[in-house]
Amino acid sequence: MSRWTALLFACAAATAAHAQSYPSKPVRVVVAAATGGPDTLARVVGAQLQQQLGQPFVIENQPGANGIVGAQIVSKAPPDGYTLLVYSSGFVINPAMHKSLPYDTEKDLAAVAFINRNPLVLIGRKTLAPTTLAELIAHMKNTSVTMAHPGSGSSGHLATALFAQEAKVKPVQVPYRGGAPMVQDILGNHVDLLFGTPQQLLPLVAGGQVKAYGFTAKETHAQLPGAASLVGELGPKLEIFYWHALFAPAATPKPVIDKLNAVVQTLLDDTTLMKNWADTGVTPYPPNERSPQAAQALMKSEIARWGEVVRENRIQPAD
Repeated sequence: MSRWTALLFACAAATAAHAQSYPSKPVRVVVAAATGGPDTLARVVGAQLQQQLGQPFVIENQPGANGIVGAQIVSKAPPDGYTLLVYSSGFVINPAMHKSLPYDTEKDLAAVAFINRNPLVLIGRKTLAPTTLAELIAHMKNTSVTMAHPGSGSSGHLATALFAQEAKVKPVQVPYRGGAPMVQDILGNHVDLLFGTPQQLLPLVAGGQVKAYGFTAKETHAQLPGAASLVGELGPKLEIFYWHALFAPAATPKPVIDKLNAVVQTLLDDTTLMKNWADTGVTPYPPNERSPQAAQALMKSEIARWGEVVRENRIQPAD
């Protein structure tokens, strides 16, 4: 056996031993947000990891710059599985929105597992005249309509741009600093339309406070029986999911990533928890797309996809 072969065997043995004993101390889970969906999901996932792996998974909120602050912290951490990141779909939009980032999205971070994915919901103020998506589009071609979004480069902003592009309408886009203010303004009849998450909007739809016109998925939506699939009506570009995923620094040993991924998969197979999630509009990631390899491939394809949308629509970061 050559010296290099022996060295490779020794490295492989050390990696396997590290994975077998992992984790042997508390794990830091950086959430690239203050509160809301990412934080809630991170705490559910962290509790499952702690229960299954026997060490504390300590949640640390690091908001800022649409998640860039948190992602930078994890990208620079040692690749040993003891610093992880929970981030939303803004992660794959940022490379197109910023000329330079303090990390390389594809090279410095590795996808461990996608946790959930939710379509966006298109709603209108209660007093808006159209009652169906077709009526709405016809109305927008003859009338000036305002569409709110939660900030430049957000999922809601890009969904608004794609909707306008594919429906061949020109709404007046109104940027907000986050989702809560724009929802308050649609309830107050100050804006006409917006895209938001099911968690935000399903209670308002159920309470008759807003009108639901459509959602960005192929499948029917049990909680939106009167709304249309924007994919079915306007084409595949309107298949848009807002998701959350678990990431680790690049070069984290594969056996460690596989161990973390396996625990996340057991969480997503918990029927009681998934029923609770479904009641609030949260959908677990499909079983055939949960492996680290599938997650990494999706991350790469999403970066390319949203880069094209940003360039085509000449979307710029907010000042």
